[in-house]
Amino acid sequence: MGIEIPSGEVTLMLQRLGVEKDGWGELIPVIYSELRAIAAGCLRYENSTSTLQPTALVHEAYLRLRGQRSMEWQDRHHFFGVAAHLMRMIVVDHARRSRVRDRGDGVPPRELAGDLHFYDALDQAMERLAAFDQRQARVVELRFFGGLNVEETALVLNVSPKTVKREWAVARAWLHGELKHPDERHRLGTS
Repeated sequence: MGIEIPSGEVTLMLQRLGVEKDGWGELIPVIYSELRAIAAGCLRYENSTSTLQPTALVHEAYLRLRGQRSMEWQDRHHFFGVAAHLMRMIVVDHARRSRVRDRGDGVPPRELAGDLHFYDALDQAMERLAAFDQRQARVVELRFFGGLNVEETALVLNVSPKTVKREWAVARAWLHGELKHPDERHRLGTS
């Protein structure tokens, strides 16, 4: 993802948001490219005909982030972790709404069916994973949906990169078993 802005500067801006609610105007230009990279990561398996694009996903996430009441941002990693989670929820909600909207005869159009099924199946598997191992679910969310690398994920979760690698491998293997179709398992990747 490549973090360009010194983390101390962004952390200070985020902490001021707790006191000064109008600080978003100063913060967004500084973090926009990182939010857009997370959005692109969340949408990398979306069908090219999808109506949800990275810019729209960033804007929707921004509105939800701004609406967080009395959120005390610990640091930039905490912020981007929350942003990745919100974007995951937005993508899954969008896929579900699209499925309902596009069902003329009860079946989604062929070009959308695979994407919608994948995100829905992955979200259900993620919920099951979170029920018994919250950290593994967060690792998947940050790496797969958020596009964070091992080191960035370790910073967000306050664990070692070695722990992230282990949790990522175990969670990915578990999710591969949970996803029903080979093409879904392939989409989850191996890196």
